[in-house]
Amino acid sequence: MSKYFEYPHTVGFEETNLVGNVYYVNYLRWQGRCREMFLKQRAPDVLADLQDDLKLFTLKVDCEFYAEITAFDDVSIRMRLVELAQTQIEFGFDYVRLDPDGGETLVARGRQRVACMRGPNTRTLPARVPEALARALEPYANGEAR
Repeated sequence: MSKYFEYPHTVGFEETNLVGNVYYVNYLRWQGRCREMFLKQRAPDVLADLQDDLKLFTLKVDCEFYAEITAFDDVSIRMRLVELAQTQIEFGFDYVRLDPDGGETLVARGRQRVACMRGPNTRTLPARVPEALARALEPYANGEAR
């Protein structure tokens, strides 16, 4: 099994700026989308928990850019588990351009720290990472993204 969860994406025109390269905020959107697809595919029980009272609050997000990508580039967003604490999770993301010849180019690297919370919106409190989520993340635990 891969040491990362992979979300494939083809860049569209709406994700680029006037110069023609991908606008930076889209990298952060892709982190969120990758995380959502992970939950859908690998931790569906957690989705039901999210409809109840579990909340995943993003505490911190960052991204470093190494190369530009443009419309119609195929990109793989690869998510790894960096840290699993009692109430928080830190993910690492590699953004890899998939070249037509089969090569790959690392174009960016990011991180995201999430806190698990429970309770009504006016009184949310930190909560343990659900066991189903911790189990689903185990195969992707290898520390720092390469």
